[in-house]
Amino acid sequence: MPLALLALAVVAFGIGTTEFVTMGLLPQIADGVGVSVPHAGNLVSAYALGVVVGAPLLTGLGARIPHKRLLLLLSALFIVGNTASALAPNYGMLFAARVLAGLPHGALFGVGAVVASRLVAPERAARAVSTMFLGLTIANIVGVPAGTALGQQLGWRYAYFAVAVIGIIACGALALLVPHQPRGQQSGIKHELRAMGNRQVGIGLLTAVVGFGGFFAVYSYLVPMLTHLTGLSDSSTTLVLALYGVGMTLGTLVAGPLTDRALRPTLYAGLILLAGSLVTFYFAVHSTVPALVNIAFIGAVGSLITTPVQMLLMAKADKAPTMAAASNHSAFNLANAGGAWLGGLVISAGWGWASPALVGAVLALAGLGLAVTGGVMDRGSRRSEVVASSVPGGEPVEARSAAPVREEPTTAP
Repeated sequence: MPLALLALAVVAFGIGTTEFVTMGLLPQIADGVGVSVPHAGNLVSAYALGVVVGAPLLTGLGARIPHKRLLLLLSALFIVGNTASALAPNYGMLFAARVLAGLPHGALFGVGAVVASRLVAPERAARAVSTMFLGLTIANIVGVPAGTALGQQLGWRYAYFAVAVIGIIACGALALLVPHQPRGQQSGIKHELRAMGNRQVGIGLLTAVVGFGGFFAVYSYLVPMLTHLTGLSDSSTTLVLALYGVGMTLGTLVAGPLTDRALRPTLYAGLILLAGSLVTFYFAVHSTVPALVNIAFIGAVGSLITTPVQMLLMAKADKAPTMAAASNHSAFNLANAGGAWLGGLVISAGWGWASPALVGAVLALAGLGLAVTGGVMDRGSRRSEVVASSVPGGEPVEARSAAPVREEPTTAP
């Protein structure tokens, strides 16, 4: 794997740290800007709003900019957003700064995934993309706990300053290590939007929103589940979240090779295992050791969904994959919001702290249904193209356009 992937992983590490560190510093931030803790929690939604809006918007605006230059511009915006967060004098300015910090998130991941896939041979593309994603998972093990501890000891502003420094390091690494990748002659926002019209891209994004919503239905309420049902102390939950991150990292390491070998089966397996592990967690959460083992497993199988969905969208968007790849992260943030909302709904209805696990299992199975539907439609489309390309003698001509080369071994549902 080329060193350029290390630079992309550092970018992902910074993004993962800034996305989740706010959750661990809500009491300190609330005191600092003079609002309640629930009100400060809206800052998490502010960042997610930035991601949802910024991914397609910034990718579209940068559709003709060479990838390396676009990565540097987006990284600069990331630095500005986090510096503004650290310097915000009041809640309103901090809210705006978190939206600004979230704007480049999806575009950085989308452009970075396209760049990563082109740094290696086609049969290793998913491994390259999953290597970049490792930065995000390692952030949950190292970056978020370290940022939370820094913010608790020195003040929450220092956590955002530290993330800005990570952004500066990432920017330097991108400038030094990532090669120039020129855009094609057909690049442009119209070309990207035309590729987004592919129905397989739409099904892939919907699969991410619904299926990964099951993951977030539990992740959003993991701490209160552990304190109320498992009996862990508040001080132990940081280590448990790090365990979750370890599971995500292991899952990401496995997801790359599996996706290169069999894209759709990896996606199906990830959703099936996620549903099964969430149902198991509903019963295991009352016992410490089974609960902790299950948490690591949920983190691992959740990562089996991320890489194949990313690669599927890039393959189906064909020659304009950047906006599809970026929009995937908008979809994951919608999954975050939707899963958390549904999980909170069943808790408020009196179904108990463990009930989000069952909601998550239902969402994972619904995502599986969408993924299988896309696979069946894809197989039918390819067969039609092969038949249409048959010569008069009855021998079919290979329909190269039926599926991109990188997905050929993986299109069977």
